[in-house]
Amino acid sequence: MPQQQIETLSFEDALTQLEAIVRDLEQGGTPLEKSIEAYERGVALKKHCETKLSDAKAKIEKITINKDGALKTEPLDQE
Repeated sequence: MPQQQIETLSFEDALTQLEAIVRDLEQGGTPLEKSIEAYERGVALKKHCETKLSDAKAKIEKITINKDGALKTEPLDQE
């Protein structure tokens, strides 16, 4: 079964694939070439997940109440 392009994966699907790769690599027994390919895909999946999380964080806003009682939104505090 061909692997889906990483760019088209949802965060959850990418994370599931990344977890599977980590499990397989930790168990060992995979030929070196396959391990290298899996590792490279894992790195790409990790970057994709980080980008998705960063994008989501940028969209999150917190709701605050002005002194006059009106609601407003502002960016979530960055760490």
